[in-house]
Amino acid sequence: MAGVIDTSEFRKGLKIEVDGEPYEIIEFQHVKPGKGSAFVRTSIKSLLSGRVLQPTFKSGDKVGKPDIDERQMQYLYQQGDDYYFMDTRNYEQTFLGEKVLGESKNYLKENIEASVLFYNGKAIGMSLPNSVDLKVVKCDPGIRGDTVSGATKPATLETGYVVNVPLFINEGDVLKIDTRDGKYLTRVAAA
Repeated sequence: MAGVIDTSEFRKGLKIEVDGEPYEIIEFQHVKPGKGSAFVRTSIKSLLSGRVLQPTFKSGDKVGKPDIDERQMQYLYQQGDDYYFMDTRNYEQTFLGEKVLGESKNYLKENIEASVLFYNGKAIGMSLPNSVDLKVVKCDPGIRGDTVSGATKPATLETGYVVNVPLFINEGDVLKIDTRDGKYLTRVAAA
């Protein structure tokens, strides 16, 4: 444990340590009842298991500051269920399992930059930029005149991820995909 954090410092996204496990604050609310002392209601998500807890802390309580390090790394390749990343500063490599990556694995292509989270020297998570550019490798051809607003068709991207796209998208087009919800944003380049 690298230090302590007072409840007055709580904010969304802050990483804290509770009972020897790292958590990220999802929501918090300072409550000052008419009677009694103030307290803080929180929703925290475990960075190791992903479970969400809703503990209440008394105002002035102190929690641990976890030994967390975030490094910019480059995605290299997949081997079985493991995804390998390289630190661009010192060329050290590490891997994350498919279970840890979750939906993020759908947007990984070679050489993409990602932020890898380390806890006590071990990689525990990864976050991508808000959007990535991926090429369409398979979809039904777009037909001239297909301008029906809101109509979509499935398209398979270079990573194997299938996304619903407008009818005018063709194989070979490069699309911008939102990594937070997995949806099509716009066409970056036509085939």
